[in-house]
Amino acid sequence: METASLAQNVSALADPATWITAGVIVLLLLCSAFFSGSETALTAASRGKLRSMADRDETGGVGAEKALSLKEDSERLIGGILLGNNLVNILATSLATALLTTLFGEGGVALATLAMTALVLIFAEVLPKTYAINDPERTASRIARPIGLVIAVMAPVVSVVRLVVRGVLRVFGVRIDASANMLSVHEEIMGALSLGHSEGRVEKEQRDRLLGALDLHERTVEEIMLHRSGIEMINAEADPEDILSQALQSPHTRLPVYRGEHENIIGVVHAKDLLRAVNRLTRGEDAPGIKGFRITDVAVKPYFIPETTTLDDQLKQFLKRHTHFALVVDEYGALRGLITLEDILEEIVGEITDEFDIPDAPMLAPGPDGNFVIDGAMTIRDFNRATEFQLPDEEANTVAGLVIHEAQTIPVVGQCFSFHGFRFEVAERDRNRLTRLKVRKLG
Repeated sequence: METASLAQNVSALADPATWITAGVIVLLLLCSAFFSGSETALTAASRGKLRSMADRDETGGVGAEKALSLKEDSERLIGGILLGNNLVNILATSLATALLTTLFGEGGVALATLAMTALVLIFAEVLPKTYAINDPERTASRIARPIGLVIAVMAPVVSVVRLVVRGVLRVFGVRIDASANMLSVHEEIMGALSLGHSEGRVEKEQRDRLLGALDLHERTVEEIMLHRSGIEMINAEADPEDILSQALQSPHTRLPVYRGEHENIIGVVHAKDLLRAVNRLTRGEDAPGIKGFRITDVAVKPYFIPETTTLDDQLKQFLKRHTHFALVVDEYGALRGLITLEDILEEIVGEITDEFDIPDAPMLAPGPDGNFVIDGAMTIRDFNRATEFQLPDEEANTVAGLVIHEAQTIPVVGQCFSFHGFRFEVAERDRNRLTRLKVRKLG
């Protein structure tokens, strides 16, 4: 019996059909590796890097363009690749089962299962995917054209499968939007920057500058404006000499001019315009002197903007209007504060100072007790930047505002609160303002 079985095996091995079948199985495994590697490369490839390759690479530019077009319809791409991969895997397994059954009888089924599992896992899954993930953009540009041809051939079947899948999901109340889960360009860049910083490949200053530029469209002027309580103004009814002295002593180039009440802004005066006016009034034999100066003659019309204006829109308006200074009002027209072009630029590049600015405060650092002692008016965004903490800024712009919001009252000196994983202690208070706080991270 064993002799007959051995003779049968020798006869099967001598049959050319056996070697042809084995060759077809190897070819199918290569096709499976191609599909697996293509799936990994095209799904992992960054659209930004592919676009850069398409713009500058003469040899791989066409492939990168094709890869970008394939990624536009991810559902069609994945459907075509999976269909091809499953076809070749199932066919290879079926042929291996038939071949090994011919050689070893009923035991060939188990042998085919074990052998094909190992071969598919190593050579058709792990190996090609590992290779593809090592340089997904370059790999995607190389395989984009052949895989695009395969997807085009399988498009009718993929379309039918897509309709069936969507129909089944719709029965369960699930509706598919091809672009619903695609990250926006902003989200991709912001995620890459945060990941690069956490891995030590991107410096904190670089990350902050780039993130600051990216989220200008999400932030409003209300978040960074100088509050009206801190605005230096000129009284239009003041004595000309007092106005001139105030302007000379002020570190600011532009000053709002009010009449009567501080809310009644009638103009904005520029230091250069003021200097020119004083020059005309004081030089020459027939000059009337400083007593003839009127602030309204040199003040320009104030530029008001709503507090809900985004920083991105306001930056564009500043550039369009060729101005650097705007007064912020609320929905009732009441003055809320002011914002300058420099304020917006500082959100990108950090603090900008000149010889007239007040010297920067020392770098924020915890004291011996672990507390950060900060001005209550410090914005949450600046505090997070300085400390790498993640205090939420949805409900308040300043740290003091956050404490008041969470406490639902105006705390007194010495009161302590714990929320969002931090401990807050009121160190100083001026009337209803929390002027100094101690902040410490818990745990």
